[in-house]
Amino acid sequence: MTALADREWRLITDDAREGATQMALEEVAARTALEDDVRTARVYSWEPSTLSLGYRQEPESVDWEYCEREGIDVTRRQTGGGGIYHDRYADISYTIVAPADEVPGDLMDCYALFCEPILEAFDRMGIDADFAAAEQDAIYYPSCYLRDINPAHDVVAPASAGTDAEKISGNAQYRQRDVVIQHGSLSYDLEPDRHVGVFDTDVTPETFTDRVTSIREQAGIDRDEAVETVAESLRDWCDGTAGTWQDEELEAARDLADRKFGTDAWVRNRDVLEADGQS
Repeated sequence: MTALADREWRLITDDAREGATQMALEEVAARTALEDDVRTARVYSWEPSTLSLGYRQEPESVDWEYCEREGIDVTRRQTGGGGIYHDRYADISYTIVAPADEVPGDLMDCYALFCEPILEAFDRMGIDADFAAAEQDAIYYPSCYLRDINPAHDVVAPASAGTDAEKISGNAQYRQRDVVIQHGSLSYDLEPDRHVGVFDTDVTPETFTDRVTSIREQAGIDRDEAVETVAESLRDWCDGTAGTWQDEELEAARDLADRKFGTDAWVRNRDVLEADGQS
């Protein structure tokens, strides 16, 4: 980590924002890393609660009526995998953004590096968490938390339970404009009705709770303490200074959300409107 810590990092403990803007800010942070030589680590929440679809996920897997009725936003990530329901209270999310030439080129090595502060945060919370020791078969493929558990990037707890351990965090990574962007979801609490309700499926909430655990269940700490622990772990990992988004970054993110992450064209078909409004 020494090489990364020798460079300029900022840690943003972010405001809660709608899903489209949260996804847009990742691309804006990639631009900042390249153009301004500033790397970003952040912790954030979703307001309103949001379903983020994996890049290639079919829109038919979503229960659109349920999402509308419950006031749940829907956006689409740049990363693959299944959809994740990000509850305003029960989910804690993070992002790490750094130039690709500063991190391992091997995907698994890069996952290991970028997940160091996440595993450290769990340790500081007193949670026995680690990468899954073995693969577990998928229960319901469209849902990230119910897909097959992958030892490369899925974190389970208690890790000492072996194949009986339950998923507590999912992480994903993509590269854009010579920048590596990793984001992940930590389960602070369980909202099983909503986690399965956002999908057009007959999977039961009990199936979800059998597969997934949470920070609250494992450690019993309050959410603010958990968020602060994740933020401190990220800060210590990259030796970052407390930072905020610049006005021009927020403006660029709003524009990108308006023509990409917040549009039906992107959410349903992965189409992007250019700046002039054309697809």
